[in-house]
Amino acid sequence: MFKKVLIANRGEIAIRIMRACRELDINTVAVYSEADKNALFAKYADEAYYIGPSPASESYLNMDRILEVAHETGSEAIHPGYGFLAENPVFARRCTKEGVTFIGPDASAIESMGSKIASKETMRAAGLPVVPGSNESISDVGKAADIAQSIGYPVIVKSSAGGGGIGMKVVRKKEELEHAIESTRRVAKSAFGDSTVFIEKYLEEPRHIEFQILADTIGNTIHVCERECSIQRRHQKLIEESPSPVMTPELRERMGNDAIKAAKAINYTNAGTVEFLYSKGDYYFLEMNTRLQVEHPITEVVTGISLVKEQLRIASGEGLNHKQEDIQQRGWAIECRINAEDPLNNFTPSPGKLRRYRSPGGPGVRVDSGVHTGYTITPFYDSLISKLTVWGENRDEAINRMKRALYEYIIVGVTTNIPFHKAVMNNEYFRRGELTTHFIDDHNIIADVAKVVEADKEKGATLASAIGADDKKVAAITAAVGAYMQGAKAVGKDDHKR
Repeated sequence: MFKKVLIANRGEIAIRIMRACRELDINTVAVYSEADKNALFAKYADEAYYIGPSPASESYLNMDRILEVAHETGSEAIHPGYGFLAENPVFARRCTKEGVTFIGPDASAIESMGSKIASKETMRAAGLPVVPGSNESISDVGKAADIAQSIGYPVIVKSSAGGGGIGMKVVRKKEELEHAIESTRRVAKSAFGDSTVFIEKYLEEPRHIEFQILADTIGNTIHVCERECSIQRRHQKLIEESPSPVMTPELRERMGNDAIKAAKAINYTNAGTVEFLYSKGDYYFLEMNTRLQVEHPITEVVTGISLVKEQLRIASGEGLNHKQEDIQQRGWAIECRINAEDPLNNFTPSPGKLRRYRSPGGPGVRVDSGVHTGYTITPFYDSLISKLTVWGENRDEAINRMKRALYEYIIVGVTTNIPFHKAVMNNEYFRRGELTTHFIDDHNIIADVAKVVEADKEKGATLASAIGADDKKVAAITAAVGAYMQGAKAVGKDDHKR
């Protein structure tokens, strides 16, 4: 096992990795930018080193500086977390060349899944079902129209190189196709430096279901069951759960076996995720994420397996600790991503200083976070405040526990998406497990969010009045806690007086 590991990331995921390292008696090295010089993760590590200005391009994407720190500190391995350099084959290859273990798959596996067109062809050859569409780059509108006609409208135009739904365009008729191709090519070039686009059949009621994969370097590959990630905004996940409400033992076996088949097709090692779209009884390979996922805690909660520890063990050359028959799900887990963003303003980021911060607790609650009172959510990186994961004996208990936990948050200084999560937890379709990736629009969730915000403001005003404040204090307290507090039961009375 490694004696020292450098974590080439920040925030909650850096702390998550450091915690696993400490439990394995591994020393940790943090790297931080100017914006993160006082961040919790930098203080939590055994050693911390400045690597550059706040923009990620000058710090967390600075391969030269990160590798320099690794050599200076005697770090044997680098864990990239997710984002930044996690799926960068150039960085993975440089680590190997310079004698530092990259905790993840090798560069060739990352490259093979980096192109959506190439990855689809690889998986089709491996026998996995893929969404009907073009098998190559599309630039000629006439050819695109022929393909769209053959698979049937609606279709979706996607970037081959990118992710996160950036630039995707749904096309419902031929007249819209040329504009969609030009628009997606333009966005893809700007965002990823690659204007390659392709066309797929657009599934009307898809569910996003992914399977966690673990593969060691001596030929063992298993899946660690599924996560459902259908609640999304702009193709970005917001709420995940495990198991999936639609899953059956038979379907899990089929999809899990296909996920293993996908990993073996590219000689994959370490942790990864095979993502599928499920629609009306059928499922299709979507893509493979060659890294640890943001939503990995729900898998850890329902299986009891530390995915980060497994990553470290695999990277150090050890075999898997578990066999497929050992993997079992117990109970139900749900994760909500708590972001500094305004759901009533198209989820626009809301950077700022956290004047008060307190997270939930109690039975069955896990919070992964890297923030604290006085911490500043900067515009340089994503707006994630924390990941709130709850566990219940069944789905109903997990939903009710999530509702309780959401009302225990105290976050003052930035707008958050907590009202959005409350609205979803209360939605009758969500409670019945009737999910699709279009859930937010199909059920007009934003209108429900507005109602939640108003209701919480009223509770805040009642709370302020109840503690005997004058009118000015009532207004101040209402503004500060109204959106997030259920009442005096949620926190102590002294907390409100502050």
